[in-house]
Amino acid sequence: MLASGQFLMTLDSSVMNVSMATVAADLGTTITGIQTAITLYTLVMASLMITGGKIGTIMGRRRAFGLGLVIYAAGSLITALAPNLAVLLIGWSLLEGIGAALIMPAIVSLVAANFEPDRRAGAYGLVAAAGAMAVAAGPLIGGAVTTFASWRYVFIGEIVIVLAILLVLRRVEDVPPAKAQLDLLGSALSIVGLGMIVFGVLRSGEWGWVQPKAGAPTLLDLSAVFWLLVVGMLVLYAFLRRTSQLAATGGEPLTDPALFKNRRLAGGLSVFFAQFLVQAGVFFTIPLFLSVVLELSALETGIRVFPLSVALILAAAGIPKVWPRANPRRVVRLGLALMIAGILILVGGMDPGANAAIVAVPMLLMGFGLGALSSQLGAITVSAVPDSQSAEVGGLQNTATNLGASLGTALIGSALIATLGTSFLAGIQDNPAVPDSVREQAQVQLASGISFISDTQLRGALDEAGMDQGTAEAIIAVNATSRLDALRTALALTALLSIAALFITGRIPDRAVGVPDEAPEAVEPEAPPRPNGSGGP
Repeated sequence: MLASGQFLMTLDSSVMNVSMATVAADLGTTITGIQTAITLYTLVMASLMITGGKIGTIMGRRRAFGLGLVIYAAGSLITALAPNLAVLLIGWSLLEGIGAALIMPAIVSLVAANFEPDRRAGAYGLVAAAGAMAVAAGPLIGGAVTTFASWRYVFIGEIVIVLAILLVLRRVEDVPPAKAQLDLLGSALSIVGLGMIVFGVLRSGEWGWVQPKAGAPTLLDLSAVFWLLVVGMLVLYAFLRRTSQLAATGGEPLTDPALFKNRRLAGGLSVFFAQFLVQAGVFFTIPLFLSVVLELSALETGIRVFPLSVALILAAAGIPKVWPRANPRRVVRLGLALMIAGILILVGGMDPGANAAIVAVPMLLMGFGLGALSSQLGAITVSAVPDSQSAEVGGLQNTATNLGASLGTALIGSALIATLGTSFLAGIQDNPAVPDSVREQAQVQLASGISFISDTQLRGALDEAGMDQGTAEAIIAVNATSRLDALRTALALTALLSIAALFITGRIPDRAVGVPDEAPEAVEPEAPPRPNGSGGP
């Protein structure tokens, strides 16, 4: 049931990613409008996670979970009936984002309350696997439903799942509410700080990190993204100072500052961040290869990615069951190694003659790798603190994963577009079949950005522009080579990020949750005292 909740929270974005064109046409808006809705959903959800965890502590985890589900279902209903973009933004981006911010921290806490320590690794593994499976299965579900029915039925289906969860919610053991107050100033600081950082990262591809792109908002000749990140980090610093001040004076901070000094918790959150950063890069690049380079349909793309979900679930649920006392640090490192191997196989296999079959083995390796991480990290973070603080940990954990996913998509996307533009321009300049006038025009147009498009899309645009056949074929060939260069660069960066994550695994404990760090030392029994006057030993 809790895993179903996690699945719902992640499904929306992955479905929308493959249904954007259809949704935009249905609502009378543009692709940019739907991308804005996706951005705002992530923004609302990520910025409210810490506050949502605290609210769960105050009102009770099960009640927060139920309230979040009701809000989420209301948002799904409004989204399913949305006649235009404005209503979609209210239903999906706002209400579903608020619901998710209450649900996801509560899930972490409720797992801790309903499973003994020795079973928590498997439970958290299944919950994490459900979220990752939604990312992988989203294109399959979204492609099938959008193709054969309507994207609106996805949100109707979510309402049905929410109602089913609510019917059995009382079977979940609750964590009673604690006497606490919500620090409104601290909450505002965390929301504003996290919101500015996430929004800046999500807009980096369109606006530029430091140097602004053409048409992007600027301040003092620097990109708005730079200022969003700077001000957002300063606001987060003020939030941390606020929590420290309240803790020192006997107040009730939004988050206990001692949590940030907990080595075990910090290690788990760091690897969580790294996992979702890499995971976002993988799920950004591979669908592009399948759907744009190979021009597979959304349904075919989903089928090719689906083996990752199967492998992920098998590893996430199987490792705690088969090896309940496995060394968590070793399992996490093994998972990262499998992910690195899968990514490197893809980097080496992406050549002009590549077909969809090259993703099969990498998908399995990355699925087993992600599953290995999922089987350990949730139990590690929650076991680092008393169960009474599990909701706060849930807020921090989901904040780390959202930040990692946002930054991963932005970094990998920036690397891909930058390489695509550089490679395309170099290919055009070096190709004698391209006239000088076309080269100059391409250089001017690339200054305002370049799109990752298929051969069919490019051929149609060139035909519409009246380009002669020989020049058009030369440009299409350059674009095909540039796309592969861009994908290889993006995947290579993802592999480097995975390797960098190995350096922070030292903070992961080397003993399974529930296993004492040290076995008690054996104590030899004392010899009985000798009677007085006895001689000799």
